[in-house]
Amino acid sequence: MTQDELKQAVARAARDYVAAHLPAGGILGVGTGSTANFFIDELAAIKDRIGGAVASSEATQKRLEGHGIRVLDLNDVDAMAIYVDGADEIDASFAMVKGGGGALTREKIVAAVAQTFVCICDGSKRVATMGKFPLPVEVIPMARAYVARELTKLGGAPKLRAGFTTDNGNVILDVHGLSITDPAGLETQIDQIVGVVTNGLFAHRGADVLLLGTAGGVQTHSR
Repeated sequence: MTQDELKQAVARAARDYVAAHLPAGGILGVGTGSTANFFIDELAAIKDRIGGAVASSEATQKRLEGHGIRVLDLNDVDAMAIYVDGADEIDASFAMVKGGGGALTREKIVAAVAQTFVCICDGSKRVATMGKFPLPVEVIPMARAYVARELTKLGGAPKLRAGFTTDNGNVILDVHGLSITDPAGLETQIDQIVGVVTNGLFAHRGADVLLLGTAGGVQTHSR
């Protein structure tokens, strides 16, 4: 199976998970990225049972609205049963590196509200130690050079994501060369650097359920 076929398979599995576990009229959080896009397209088949969706990016909002799914502002939502999103890497503890699409801050906010975080990805994203995929860090523009120096002190090689601005008006530093053996500790350490909005480590709020697309079918793992 191609990578896109694996993503489509896991998107269908996520749709079935939502159909089985989302209360009728419940609120669903939806992530950003290529796998999330496949999931959004699958949601069209069950949109009548979804009370509304919270989008983690402007691109996701447009895609949801294109399927006739009502999009809500997170400030108007008291509770969210499920958040579904992909990952760039995920380890055995269900900690993740996310933000390849640049929506890490909004993704982290929406994930914090959800009762259950369902990660959907193909088998290539499951790793023993994270860090091969560059770690995104969202930064206030005026702090870019300072934050880059501080990230270098942590052993990384930060590079500005050229020509990219987040939905929040900030820049992304992609940190290469890390071996992330303590995801929660590193997440906290980076977030304490002045000028950092947040970073792409989802360790303190990791996934609860992993739907993993493999050549042998979609595997379901729970923490």
